[in-house]
Parts: sequence; structure tokens; C-alpha cells
Amino acid sequence: MSDSDVAVTQVQSATPKLGRLVVVGLGLIGGSFAKGLRELGLFDEVVGVDLDAESRRLAVELGVVDRCETDLELACKGAAVIQLAVPILAMEKLLAELVKLDLGGAVLTDVGSAKGNVVRAARRCFTGNDVRFVPGHPIAGSEQSGVEAANAQLFRRHKVILTPCEFSDDSALQLVDGLWRALGADVEHMDVEHHDEVLAATSHLPHLLAFTLVDSLAKRSENLEIFRYAAGGFRDFTRIAGSDPVMWHDIFLANREAVLRTLDVFRDDLDALRDAVEAGDGHQLLGVFTRARVAREHFGKILARRAYVDAMHANDLIFLANPGGSISGRIRVPGDKSISHRSIMLGSLAEGVTRVEGFLEGEDALATLQAFRDMGVVIEGPHHGRVTIHGVGLNGLKAPAGPLYMGNSGTSMRLLSGLLAAQPFDTTLTGDASLSKRPMNRVAKPLREMGAVIETGPEGRPPLTIKGGQRLTGMEYEMPMASAQVKSCLLLAGLYAAGRTAVTEPAPTRDHTERMLRGFGYPVEVSGSTASVESGHKLTATHIEVPADISSAAFFLVAASIAENSELVLEHVGINPTRTGVIDILKLMGGDITLENQREVGGEPVADIRVRSAKLKGIDIPEDLVPLAIDEFPVLFVAAAVAEGRTVLRGAAELRVKESDRIQVMADGLIALGVKAEPTPDGIIIEGGSIGGGEVWGHGDHRIAMSFSIASLRATAPIRIHDCANVATSFPNFLALSAQVGIRVAEEGKA
Repeated sequence: MSDSDVAVTQVQSATPKLGRLVVVGLGLIGGSFAKGLRELGLFDEVVGVDLDAESRRLAVELGVVDRCETDLELACKGAAVIQLAVPILAMEKLLAELVKLDLGGAVLTDVGSAKGNVVRAARRCFTGNDVRFVPGHPIAGSEQSGVEAANAQLFRRHKVILTPCEFSDDSALQLVDGLWRALGADVEHMDVEHHDEVLAATSHLPHLLAFTLVDSLAKRSENLEIFRYAAGGFRDFTRIAGSDPVMWHDIFLANREAVLRTLDVFRDDLDALRDAVEAGDGHQLLGVFTRARVAREHFGKILARRAYVDAMHANDLIFLANPGGSISGRIRVPGDKSISHRSIMLGSLAEGVTRVEGFLEGEDALATLQAFRDMGVVIEGPHHGRVTIHGVGLNGLKAPAGPLYMGNSGTSMRLLSGLLAAQPFDTTLTGDASLSKRPMNRVAKPLREMGAVIETGPEGRPPLTIKGGQRLTGMEYEMPMASAQVKSCLLLAGLYAAGRTAVTEPAPTRDHTERMLRGFGYPVEVSGSTASVESGHKLTATHIEVPADISSAAFFLVAASIAENSELVLEHVGINPTRTGVIDILKLMGGDITLENQREVGGEPVADIRVRSAKLKGIDIPEDLVPLAIDEFPVLFVAAAVAEGRTVLRGAAELRVKESDRIQVMADGLIALGVKAEPTPDGIIIEGGSIGGGEVWGHGDHRIAMSFSIASLRATAPIRIHDCANVATSFPNFLALSAQVGIRVAEEGKA
């Protein structure tokens, strides 16, 4: 059932019919609201009010409303909901008329794009009155206008922002929210002031600039020639100057405070750009242009992916994995995510130009890249895995204009917190809903011991607010739990801390940070299980070649191991000894895996990995290998499910605080497929045997969904895997690579 279906059901369940809906102002927005709700049948009747006689006639003729009234009092008497869809500057007059009427328990709402002006008018009119008013703003439109353009589907998959105020009781807010959702809208609630700031920047300022540019060119006769040769870019940029002048006149006056603040910021940036052009400062120009281009692409991708993921979640994207098959061929999986993150971070802090090959263009690594652009680093690309970073040195970062958004990347947030703890400016790190549930005290606590000032959300979760200007002091820290992210965070903070910063880990974890620091010429001392750095040195630009990610390769290592008559070569895979736990564990289980063409690239060991079918046996997984395979355990559980005998994992409590509780989620799925699996507080016990078919759930965790896809190779019947949308953001070509080597998994309906 879709969100709109649920909303319709909820609204209908509140009462069989909601009485009368009155829409005052029968233009595109008001007419579409009326028509959509009339077609859904949620109200006994839908009544329109408009000063224009032709609009009233068309509204009835086109089925937008049941009838029209010219008398506002007669229309509103006994109404359940009154939608105010008049021009923004006419709103105060309309509210002043409504306050004189006996509205009973009617809920008022509106569609104006400047909410501060509307709420101020409501306060002037309604204070001391028992009024239920929920301000709202649908962000939707059309090239056409007027009631004749009314479209019942206009708001589907468009944002509607509600800005509740002191007149918005909970039941009124829920009712208005439900009505918009019933129309298929994506509803969000926002503070009035925040709404007006956001819209001033994203809608009002662009319109102001377009109107001004066209007017500036048109009013000078010598510039009229320009219009004859204007290309598509000019037409695209100035298209919005064709909008309704009266409407925009009203909007700019209604939201003038927020527009002026946004315009002042833009004017400062424009002055800086003019100075750069005058001075011939190509570096400054390149910085502006690359940041702008890639910021647009980056957020465009995130929004597109998010829309895709949201749509897929709403429809429950299902992978259908058919049983059987053998694996063969040669493939190269995407670049290593850990190394991609660190290449951006250290390249940005280096002196000189760093070039990166094989960069993983996934959402997590792009979040790191964008964060450094937001802090003033000029970064070209990525383009086909190539990135060029114009480093600013250890002390060259600038304060970002707003919070740094990390998406779903825990690596970005934890490592950046170490770097930012010593900067001279304040920063806030935010993330998506999934990242906002993940623990951050494991980095916040030791950073505070070094002198950092960090605030977290409830229970130590994001957002993180880091106060700048703090003097950090090095320390010796013994980690209570093995974590490469915590170790890296503290080492990066140590680049700025007075004295020596030493981190001792209870078990080996990936050492990409130590290796890459050395690659940038920064001295790192490693003695046993302790890594340490001292401040006072610099990072020097270098060249980085990112190897294929062994975490991504792990799915195919297990696939070729468990499928009969299989042989697969995985090319150019990173075999850093702190990451090869999956290979060691599979070999202990009897896996047939060999490393070929071993070499070192940019300080990281790589190899081509050949894997053949093997008869696996259950084992007690050595606890010293757990940190070396922490991300690969979901698919290793699949290997254990088809192995002969019992496999026991202990010491892996961290799996319970990943994107999902990977111990419980995998246990539930394996049990649903007929496998004997018993979760424990810090691990799992799996009795190997056969895998049946059935229904399992990915719980929004890409590794869970991909692991059960691999399980189909030994299943006796198809496996339907629910909630797989996040695979597209974390491993976009997983399905294509799977099909290439012989795994029979695809989106349901596309097989």
C-alpha cells in the first residue's frame, strides 16, 4: 500500500465523510487541490470561492468543484476545511474577513510561498480567537495557470511544507498533513523562519536574478542584438523570467527580509568573483566553477538516488534470486571505499596537487568529497574514477557555509570529526536517518580527552557539533574495541595536537590511514599494536591508485566457493593484510583461493584473486580474525550455511550496530530459509546444511540483500529478498556483475 493510499485510509477512518471543503481562490494550486480531493471522495462536497465569474463557471464545468459561491460567509458556514489559495498580499485582507465569521471548528490552511508574512497576518487577525490554522506551501507548479489547468495529480511526488504555528493544534495538523498525503505529496514540517530562508535561496533569489538579467539586457537597445544569438544556456537560465510578474512582486515584498539576507550573501560572492576575474585569478575561478558544477551533480545524484530509493522502498524493491548456477569469468569490482575516503581527506590537507585514479564514485565517498569542497578545497572530478585535488595544507580549510551532510557514511563522519576538532571554525556534521541512529561517542569521548569540544544528539548520536579554536593535546589511548574508524579519527586529530598521539588497538584493524599518511610523506610510527603521530610535519601531494574493494569482492569470493563447477578471477583487489580476514576465514573453511600477480600500488598491496569451487567445512572463527573481516560477515554466514558442520562466531558485537543488526537480521533470514542459526550477544552459531527458498528481508542494509542473493546459488527454490533499494546506492553495478558471472538475481519483474 502506498503512502497516499495509507493517508486516504487514515483520513477516511477518522470519519466517513469530512463534510465540506471550501477552496478560496480557484487558480492552478487551489483548483488542483480541490479537484484531487473531490475525485478521492473524502468530502461531502467541494465548494469554490473566486471573484472571477469565468473561473467559477469553468470550475464547475470541469469538475474541479461541486459548486461555487460568491458569498464567503455562506460558503464557509459549517465547513470542515477551508483552503486559502489567494495571492500572498491578498491573504491579510482575506484573513481579516474570515475572523469576522463563525467558523465553528473549521480547519484553515493556505498555499502561500512566504510563510512569515502569512503567520504575521494571522497573528494580527486571530490573536485571542479560537482558530485552527495550519500554514502550508506546496512546491509544485505548471507551465499553465488558472483553474482550467487544474490537475488532480499535480502534487504527486512533490514536496509540501507545513509550517505549524501557535494556531495549529495536533488534530488540525494531522488532518491537513493527511489531505496532502492523500494527494500523493511528500509532506514535511518546518519552522516558519527556516522555510522562508530556504525558499529565499532556492526559489526567490533565482527568480530575482533571472528577471534582473533579462531586464538589464532588454532595456539597452544595443543589447537587443544579444537575444538574437542567445543559446540554450541563456534560455534555460532566464526561462523563469517568464513567470507571473504580479505574483513575484507580491512574493518579494512578502518575504523581503529573507530575500535580502540571501541577496547580500550572493552579492558578496559575486564581488569576490568579479575581483578574481579582474585579477586573472584562475585558481579562484576554478574553485568556484568546480564546486558549483560538482555540487550540483553531487546533490542531483543524491536527490535522484534518494527519490529512487524512496520510491523503491514505497514499492518494496524485491530481488528475485533463482537457485543454482555456476560462476566463471574475470571481473573488477568497484574501488576501495576506505581508501577513496582517505585520499580525499589527506589530498585536501596536502601541499600541492594530488591525483587519484580508481576513486569510488559511490554516495559515501562523494559525501566526503563534497564536504571538503564546502571547506574551500578545489577538487576536479570525479570523472571515470579520476580526481584532482588542489591541496590547501593542514591549516588551509575554511569554515563551511552550513552543516556538512555525510549522507549514510559513518566513515566520513567519524574521520572528519578528528580533523575538524582542531580547526579554528565551528562545524556541524549531519547525516541521513540511518546514520543518525549510529553511535558517535566512540570518537567523541577520546576527542574530548584531547581537548575537543563536541556536542552530540541524544545517546551520543548525530548530529555532531564541533566547536573550533580548541588546542588539542596528544595522548595515549587504548581502544576498548577494535575500530579502524576510531583509530584513524584520533591519528588525524593528532596531526594538530601538541605532543605525541598514540593509539593502541586490542586487535589489528585496517591500516589504510597509516599507510596513506606515509605515502603523503607524514611520519607514522607503528610498534606492535600501537600507531602514533606527532604534529609539526606536513603532507606533500602524491599520486594514488585505488585498488578494487575487497569488501565488494567478498560476495563473489563466497559465490565462486559455494557454486559447483566454478572458477572466477577478481582483478586488482586490495589485499592489505588488515583487510584479508575474509580470505583467511574461507581458506580455514577449505576454500580454494590463490593470489596472483601480487604487487604494490601507492603503498597498498594488490593482487588478482583466483577462486574455485570447494567443499567448505564449519569452523570456530578465530577471534583475532574478526576485526579483519567485520564488514564481510553477512556473506560469510552464507558460506557457513552450506558448509559441512557447525560454524561459531564470537567477539563480533560490533555487527549489531552497523546499518542493521547484522547478527539478528542474518539469523532471521537464514532461519526463514531452513538453516539452523542461533544468534548470540556477540556472534552466531550456524549449522551447515542445505538452503531452501522463501522470503527474507534486507532491512535497508545493502550487505544483507547482496548476501542472500549469493545464497541462491545453493538454494533449492527461489529466494525473494525484500527491501533491496539501498544496493543501488552502495554497489550500483552489483546486479550487472552478478549476471555477468552467472548469478541468477534481478529486480523482480525484470528477470
